[in-house]
Amino acid sequence: MDMSSSMTMGGAPTDGSALNASGIDFSNSTQAADFLGEILDDTVFQVDGNAAARHFWYGVCAVIALAGVANLLRRGKAVMRLRAAAARKARPAAPGNVITTALATTTAIVREATYPQFLPRGGLAGRCLKVPPIGTVMLLLGYWAWVILLEFVDNNVEGAQHFTSLGVRAAWLAVAQVPLLILLAGKNNLIGFVSGVSYERLNIIHRWSARVLFFLATLHVIFLHLSWNAYGLGPLEYSTDSCIPTGWAVYAILIWMNISTIAPIRNFSYEFFVVQHILTFFGFIIAVMMHLPDTALYSRTYIYIPIALYLFDRIIRSGRFAWNNARPVSATLTALDGDVTRVCVSSKAIKKWSPGSHVLLSIPKLGLGQSHPATIASTPTSHDGDLVFLLKSHKGFTSRLLKSASTSSVSILLAKGGSIFSQSSSVGKTKYTALIDGPYGNTPDFATFDTVLLISGSTGTTFTLPILLDIAARAHGPRLPVRKVVFVWIIKNTSWTSWINRELTEAAGKLRAAGVELEIRIYVTCDNKFTTGDGNDNISGGPQADCCACDTSLGPCCCVNIDSENEDVIRPIDKDSSPAAISEKATSSITVSDSQSGTRSSILPCAVFHSGRPDFFPLIGEILEQAEGETGIAVCGPMGLNAGVRGTVARLSDMRAVHKGTGAQGVFLWGEGFGW
Repeated sequence: MDMSSSMTMGGAPTDGSALNASGIDFSNSTQAADFLGEILDDTVFQVDGNAAARHFWYGVCAVIALAGVANLLRRGKAVMRLRAAAARKARPAAPGNVITTALATTTAIVREATYPQFLPRGGLAGRCLKVPPIGTVMLLLGYWAWVILLEFVDNNVEGAQHFTSLGVRAAWLAVAQVPLLILLAGKNNLIGFVSGVSYERLNIIHRWSARVLFFLATLHVIFLHLSWNAYGLGPLEYSTDSCIPTGWAVYAILIWMNISTIAPIRNFSYEFFVVQHILTFFGFIIAVMMHLPDTALYSRTYIYIPIALYLFDRIIRSGRFAWNNARPVSATLTALDGDVTRVCVSSKAIKKWSPGSHVLLSIPKLGLGQSHPATIASTPTSHDGDLVFLLKSHKGFTSRLLKSASTSSVSILLAKGGSIFSQSSSVGKTKYTALIDGPYGNTPDFATFDTVLLISGSTGTTFTLPILLDIAARAHGPRLPVRKVVFVWIIKNTSWTSWINRELTEAAGKLRAAGVELEIRIYVTCDNKFTTGDGNDNISGGPQADCCACDTSLGPCCCVNIDSENEDVIRPIDKDSSPAAISEKATSSITVSDSQSGTRSSILPCAVFHSGRPDFFPLIGEILEQAEGETGIAVCGPMGLNAGVRGTVARLSDMRAVHKGTGAQGVFLWGEGFGW
């Protein structure tokens, strides 16, 4: 039966009724093939799908524009504060008029809603799942909702083409994700430039855009199979359509791309992940280009654009890489306590970076073709302008670094005049040729806050230390808004202070000379000598000074009690109670702690040492109560540390009714985590 005379270009009968199989003899191969062609005729659906893809990008551009406005306001506020402080105005970091107060109130409400981060505790979920902060979760939920709305709203075609319309729309939305996927992957991308957010912080959206792409591709596969299998035409479709094998190739690559980015697999081997991810990307682009039908060649625009974006990023990176390494770059390795390697890189090309920046570091002799992210622990004005890194040994590249490093008992010496000198006391130093890609990163200027709280755990200090050094170096220039800096460092052993003791000492001297108050609090969690007082002659107050009551015969001391009802609050164990009997709940009131209740040590006289982990609720609460303007908090460490600080900041902001008529000043939080 010839149906062509009663069909339009869209595959529907000319009388407006839905396409159906009445009168079709499926045992007749010609009629079956013609009906299959009518089911899959997507002439009209392509127009609708293309419109949906455009609407998706309208939404993306709107979000980017909002982020750009927020970035401009943030930068403008920082400039205004610096100018106000230089002009000796009172309280430069506090809102000064109705407009800035209204903006501060709105900002506080948004922060209270978006800062908290909840982590699964224990079991497989606790080890494998990494839940982002609520703000990121809300953004991702909005992303998913927008895509699902575009897929199903106004897309209910009746009859035999119902699933075809859904499948074609899903395909268009899927291919529209590819430019976003590549935009978020590039080290130099437009989204980061407009929003002021560095690529590594956008990486989580990059991973989820790949998952959205996989979801849409899955819908495309399912709906098209439903459309032809409903009439038993699956075998005919598979035997006649050349798009089937290329489509499965694309889908298989997408499956692997998403599986390989799951945290446990991604973290198993950094080197393997990077190599296979790049190769998989090229395979995906080739397979997609082969899969797109000749009837929709203009859809390849969504593939040409990401190819151009990728090449743009690579050209910029290659140019920067060539400039950075045109002249020899040498790296000196020094082994430190705690399986940490200090890498000191002398580069004549890299002389400017912001605190908290990182590079991709490569030492060909220890890993040919491998580059690894490393936060710069120095500033352009410290360490004779050298780039200093502190890298914890795990496996692969960092393990080879430690094995190749020379041994040193002192991390960094003071040169004449009190400036930090970037050499160690090791006898036989080894130098290697290094290759640097970067620097990257866009950390806010913490010198524009009234009070600064820097919190880090272990090698997380490579992020907070340069912020401290930057403020100390600038404190002797034009007056800054910052009045007080609190540096909190959580380490397992007191010997780890040798990593940065000279830097902390110099920063303390500079800040106090400039009239900026500085508190350095070091919390020691697993040093048996410190926590029991044995052999601690260098701790002022004598043995047993401010030591915990842990029974170290049961294992290393880690003085911590996590409240079972509020796991975001981390509390140190009470010295007067046994660990098993402690069940104290977090109080809703802010208890002002005594920063001098710890002990002082000759190894770092400018710091106060505490046993166990800090209780962030009273610590942060005390700082916020004393602030005369906005407080800036930077935290870098394990995800549990970040989540604890995030929850505490949001809770305190809500309790104190920040910028809601109580006079309480705002609090800004910037979190950096281990891993990538």
